[in-house]
Amino acid sequence: MLKNIFRIIIIFVIGMVGGIFADQIIWLYLGEDPFFYEYQQAKVPVSLTEKNEITIQENVALQEAVEKVEKAVVGIKTKDGKTISGSGIAVTSDGLIVTLAKLVPREGDFVFFVDGKTPDWQILKRDVKNNLVLIKVEEKDLATVGFADFNGLKLGERVFLVGVIFPESEPIKIVNEGIVKYLTKDYIRTNIFENNTLTGSPLFNIKGELLGLNTIDSQARVTAIPINTIREFIGF
Repeated sequence: MLKNIFRIIIIFVIGMVGGIFADQIIWLYLGEDPFFYEYQQAKVPVSLTEKNEITIQENVALQEAVEKVEKAVVGIKTKDGKTISGSGIAVTSDGLIVTLAKLVPREGDFVFFVDGKTPDWQILKRDVKNNLVLIKVEEKDLATVGFADFNGLKLGERVFLVGVIFPESEPIKIVNEGIVKYLTKDYIRTNIFENNTLTGSPLFNIKGELLGLNTIDSQARVTAIPINTIREFIGF
């Protein structure tokens, strides 16, 4: 019995060593054969590399989209800087800006920060029901963005916002990202949470196309007024 066990062990060891040796020898002689090369390549795990590459590509796409849209994002605050502040978006190069109506009440003295400038402005129209207001600033050659196709928006789609905050005297841009959590024809709910100072910040898809303007509730949840509502309001 003991001899048989030793024989089995010896056969197993010889077989294992022989298999390793044969694999290396065959690789040396047949490595240039296309079929054998594909066989060897199939044995190499690549999932981790592919995952890393996809992550890098997504991050680059987000960075490029932010760079594409950030100059079109407008900051808004009352002149005393204590009452109201938020963001909006330039929709035409000749000075049309859309933002939330509650950021620009009928009585108030506001400053609009447009690409480093603070031009004069006037209110063109207001939609209290949908919380939108259209502003005309005395500035030309503004950066603008394209409009997304709302009907093509999907659950789980990657989105991001760009807004303006005023921690000091000068405004700064801030970015946050997430996904579409759910949506209706009247609003887009994201999984993004933000401070109320980013009210009115535009929401974009990963292509840098405008999806809507953000409202922020008491629980810091970001929900956007969709682009179809905005387009109907501004008339194009």
